[in-house]
Amino acid sequence: MGIALKPLKNQVIVITGASSGIGLATAKAAAKKGAKVVLAARNREALEQIEQEIRNAGGEARHCVADVGRQEEVQWIVDVAMREFGGFDTWVNDAGVSIYGRLDEVTDEDNRRLFDTNFWGVVYGSLAAARHLRSRGGAIINVGSEVSDVSIPLQGMYASSKHAVKGFTDALRIELMEDKAPISVTLIKPAGIDTPYPDHAKNYTDKALTLPPPVYTPEEVANAILEAAEHPFRDIMVGGGAKMMSALNKRFPGLMDWISSKMMSDAQLVDEAPTNKRGSLHQPSKDGDVRGNHKGYVMKTSLYTRAKTNPVKTGVLALAAGAAVLALVNNNSKKNGVNAAKTRGDLDNLSNLGNREYLNNQDVQNTLH
Repeated sequence: MGIALKPLKNQVIVITGASSGIGLATAKAAAKKGAKVVLAARNREALEQIEQEIRNAGGEARHCVADVGRQEEVQWIVDVAMREFGGFDTWVNDAGVSIYGRLDEVTDEDNRRLFDTNFWGVVYGSLAAARHLRSRGGAIINVGSEVSDVSIPLQGMYASSKHAVKGFTDALRIELMEDKAPISVTLIKPAGIDTPYPDHAKNYTDKALTLPPPVYTPEEVANAILEAAEHPFRDIMVGGGAKMMSALNKRFPGLMDWISSKMMSDAQLVDEAPTNKRGSLHQPSKDGDVRGNHKGYVMKTSLYTRAKTNPVKTGVLALAAGAAVLALVNNNSKKNGVNAAKTRGDLDNLSNLGNREYLNNQDVQNTLH
């Protein structure tokens, strides 16, 4: 059976982890595009405020206070979607927590709590969504990470949970394909994203926490999630930096291990006193913010991700930019008496090369997706 996903304006979208960061950015963007949204998280006060903000802006939203690490509470989310909107079309598993600490320092209690949210929350949400969507079709979108492919020190158990999310998501997709279920299953793998994530992580170190560069905006992840809600994708990496790390790790794993051992721990720490060592691992902390307070440069867009999700549009923009450069070079060459024909020929060759690259990307996507 083929997979046909509705336009966002006709969808009901369930989003876990909707009280901050990527989940909140996705909820706001989805509501702005006309989707009805069900907001799920542990923080009642934040959810009520966000729901009201979306309604005040003309959107439709309902909230459900739930801990996705508890299967019965995931069912509450389904019940709210059924009661308020008659069901849902897309389920986004975004809820996640983290721990910064060496593997031999972190307690079993904290590690199990992390897996309850990051892994079992995805399992419970995905299976509940699949049961509902088998008869009507739709999308399951799981938020993994660049560390679904590449492990790093200090966040070893977080990386382990995201590896597990990737394995589960791939297996779920295959089983639904076997059943010919009309459900798209997508894994989103963001790079470092400027959300309150470091502030929400439990901190075993004596320093403040940060994200290694490059760091991107949460809105860029939201864009990728909403693309996957309308168009089937197997997976989407958000950020060229994430793609580079994954590719290097596949080709030169030993080199990546060595680089990480030399640089990655220091890249995640700031030489300042920590402010919230408990984080939100066991209880919700301050929510309601999309952005974090990353002090380094934050990239607003990722050309790699835009090309992945919309290769035709990105190719047109690239060609338009090439045409503008060509016009500028021609103008300057005429003024300076340079042979404009040769310049045009060189740039045409570059344009054709870029064209083939985008077409090849599109061919690959058509094959995989």
